[in-house]
Amino acid sequence: MTHGSKTALITGASSGIGATFARRLAASGHDLVLVARRRERLDALARELAEQHAIATEVLPADLSEAADVEHVEQRIEADTGLEMLVNNAGFGSRHDFVELDLAMQLDMIHVHVLASVRLARAALPQMIARRSGTIINVSSLAAFMPMPKSVTYAATKAYLVAFSEGLAKELAGTGVRVQALCPGFTYTEFHDTPEFSEFGRSEVSKGLWMSAEDVVAESLGSLDGKRTVCIPGRRNRILLALGRSPLGPLIIRALAKKRWE
Repeated sequence: MTHGSKTALITGASSGIGATFARRLAASGHDLVLVARRRERLDALARELAEQHAIATEVLPADLSEAADVEHVEQRIEADTGLEMLVNNAGFGSRHDFVELDLAMQLDMIHVHVLASVRLARAALPQMIARRSGTIINVSSLAAFMPMPKSVTYAATKAYLVAFSEGLAKELAGTGVRVQALCPGFTYTEFHDTPEFSEFGRSEVSKGLWMSAEDVVAESLGSLDGKRTVCIPGRRNRILLALGRSPLGPLIIRALAKKRWE
């Protein structure tokens, strides 16, 4: 990128939380590298944001369940001395018992949520540390703290991202590089619009527990100057988490077992 002085690379940028990060960061003057599988979506978003905000945009189609594609994104990160922010947002979910869910899908989930996030963070950090400036946001989930049936692997990968982010933030203290684990709950995106959730209706969940992607991203970016590594957007989500950790936790988890976190 040569247009501006700061660049953000966002994975899973074609829709939902990723696209919302792209819009917010473009509005604040960041040049963008947009990563996702759907090139047509990325091209449309890149054109929109370049026209609206006079920023430089780059489209990088990649399937982060594929090692070769992750390596391609790593190389792009390592070549950018101005990468100011990395948003590890790519991900997907499922709604089946562990023993019934296709093993390949679960391994893909681990590759996308965990291995890709670790590899891209490792690629970004040397230059961020040398520059004493940078931010890594790992998009986790409230499910990281409330593992439940039918989302065993999903919750486990999101729990990893929280632990990884917390440890990394402590390790990077004093370097000028910030790390955040963003843990949204139910969010209005296309996450539940896949065949995996064909039997899921958003009306199953109280409207009060749903948040817009815009509100989730606003809380994430607004929390970066604070001292907390873990960002749980939404007061109701923070209350729900507190209840889940109380003696009522098992009852709450059973009540949510048929539902699905963003």
